[in-house]
Amino acid sequence: MESVIDSVIDIRGLGLTFERDGRRTEVLRELDLAIPRGGFVAIVGASGVGKSTLLRVLIGLAKASAGRVSLATRSAARQPVALVFQDSRLLPWRRVVDNVAFGLEGAGLSKAERRGRAVEALRIVGLADLAGRWPYQLSGGQRQRVSLARALAVEPEVLLMDEPFSALDAISREGLQDELTRIWQQTGKTILFVTHDIEEATYLADRVIVLAGSPGRAVIDRTIDTPRPRRRDDPADASLIADIRRHLGKTG
Repeated sequence: MESVIDSVIDIRGLGLTFERDGRRTEVLRELDLAIPRGGFVAIVGASGVGKSTLLRVLIGLAKASAGRVSLATRSAARQPVALVFQDSRLLPWRRVVDNVAFGLEGAGLSKAERRGRAVEALRIVGLADLAGRWPYQLSGGQRQRVSLARALAVEPEVLLMDEPFSALDAISREGLQDELTRIWQQTGKTILFVTHDIEEATYLADRVIVLAGSPGRAVIDRTIDTPRPRRRDDPADASLIADIRRHLGKTG
């Protein structure tokens, strides 16, 4: 079993400040975080606390103002990280398989190789039989599976997931939570999952980190050792859920 020392992401003293219209807004301050290889870590926090901003820093869409971020990738040939957004962002003029292959364009692969990788990624998410469909022919949950397949097709070492199930109905959301758990166990990917849903975090992750305050800081960093397969509303998680709610200023 790998230790925390074998971290695929190592963040030390991370700070991020935006300047807009002459005003400075500090979003994150002095954030330390190590993500172990193969781990499933959830980051919970209220809107605006900096959860999505952290993912943007990790994927290179935003630049930290202070501190450092290290990615300890194992192979230079692999894309270190891939981001799954809240909405699927599928291209309506491309069939499902071509949407999944989109991120492989420019990777030096032949068309047959790109298609093969895309079909395999669709198989992993359980949608291989829908490869020829158009995005409009899919349900919301299926579109998010295609989005996940597109991320898996580039073979990243880390999956960054930005509230990917928040726009779905409860039944679709729960189904995709279980599907993601299966995919994580099957592939061994490292997952950093952002959510505002406390119960979702404790159900999915092996570790929950809570960001709170302004600027955002880590106020809780707790390991979830509930055995898998898990059940929702497990009494064993009640104490942690209550603690997170207190820190986020929630009730009930």
